[in-house]
This record gives sequence, structure tokens and C-alpha cells, in this order.
Amino acid sequence: MQLRILACAIAVASSSAGCASSPDEDYAEIPAAEVLYEEGVELMDDGTAFWGLDLTDYDDAIDRFQDVIDNYPYSDLAVLAELRIADAYFAQARYDEALSYYREFGELHPDHEKVPYTILRSSLAYYHQSKDPNRDQTATREALDTLDGLITRYPRSPEVTEAEVLWRELRTKLARHELMIGDFYLEDTEYQSAANRYRDVLNEYPGLGLDAEALYKLGVCYTHMNRDEEARHIFEVILRNYEGSEIADAAQDLVPAAN
Repeated sequence: MQLRILACAIAVASSSAGCASSPDEDYAEIPAAEVLYEEGVELMDDGTAFWGLDLTDYDDAIDRFQDVIDNYPYSDLAVLAELRIADAYFAQARYDEALSYYREFGELHPDHEKVPYTILRSSLAYYHQSKDPNRDQTATREALDTLDGLITRYPRSPEVTEAEVLWRELRTKLARHELMIGDFYLEDTEYQSAANRYRDVLNEYPGLGLDAEALYKLGVCYTHMNRDEEARHIFEVILRNYEGSEIADAAQDLVPAAN
């Protein structure tokens, strides 16, 4: 009887030992960094569109890239995986998460060649959250400040070409915002406040195609404020520099008001 019990115990122990996996076997179950990374890339690139809907499985892609980071933290692919995660969030319009990853990438890898790319993408994340010119422009200013940093720190990077186009668009939006506020004050007969906004457009956002409009409206404000000589000077500048335009025609009608 004792021999039979001993034999059963040995059999159970042997069976248990056979089921247990060794550390080497556990490690072997984790795919290589290259495999995990490529799986994530394929998930990002192979998404299909259905009636304009993006059906990319971004969450699974992020999981693959996170697996690279968790299991191969010292691999070059782990660094690229961080960037891919940021791009995945950006593609989903999850801009706060994307911004967090782009910023962290620059902080962790300040000398990496992709840092200018992360700065441009950060600016684009703010850009996509920017509102119409008649609304709050906090995100617009954040986008512009970010671009200023890119252009200043990396003036020769490939990203600067796109950054300069976006920079002009953002500045134009801010200039239009100032014009709209000026128009609000002008309509409300708050001429000094309106004049301050129009001057801001001329001083801070010159050369964006809004100079003539800002000049004309500033002249109108001065006319209402009985600052006739200043108004005359502004209208004459418009007549000299914008001859043949609608604004020049309007200025011509107001020149006598400055007499």
C-alpha cells in the first residue's frame, strides 16, 4: 500500500514538472522586437476606409508598440515605437495624448533626428484644436509658439518648409481675430479701443494681406475721434499704396472728412 502511494506521488510530481515551463521557454514566447514593431506598423498602414470611415485598429497597434517598449526598452525600435504611439493618437484626433508623447520624446531623446518632426506634429495638434477667428485663440497661439521654437532651433530641418507655411496661416488667423475685435469696438462706437486693435494688426501682423483693411479702419476711427490730420495721413498712404482697390476708393471718399 505504501509503495502504491509513493508511486502515485512520483507520477503526480512528474506530471507537474512536465507542465511547468522553464524561464527560457517563457522568454521564447515573446516575439522579437522587430516582429512586434512590424506588426504595429502593418496595423497602422493597413487600415481600410469604409464610406470615409477610418477602420484602422489603432489600439492594437499601440499595444504592439508598447510591447516593444516594455520588453526591449534598450532597443532602437523602442525609441521609434514611442514615436509611433504618438502618431497613432494623432491619427485618432486624440491630440492631448499625442502632445504628451511628442513632448516626452523630445525630453527623453533631445538629440534624436526626429525631434523636429515631433515639434511640427505638436504644432499641428494645437492647430487642429484651433477655433475660428471669432473665438478664443489660445490653441492658435500655442501652435504658433511651438512653430517659432522649431524654426529657431532647427532652421535647416526638412520640417521648416511646412512649418513656415503653417506659421503664416496661424499669424493670419490671429490678425483676423484682432480685426474682428476691432470691428466689434468700432460698431459699438468705442473708437479708441478699436483703433488699438487695428494698430496691433499693423504692428504685429504686417505683410499678411490685411494691412490695407486695418489702415482704412484705423483712419475711420481717427475721423470719429476728430484726429483729422492723422486720418488724412492714413487715407493718403492708402491712396498711394493701394491705388485702384476698393479700399482706396473708400479712402478717397473719406479724405474730405479729414479737411
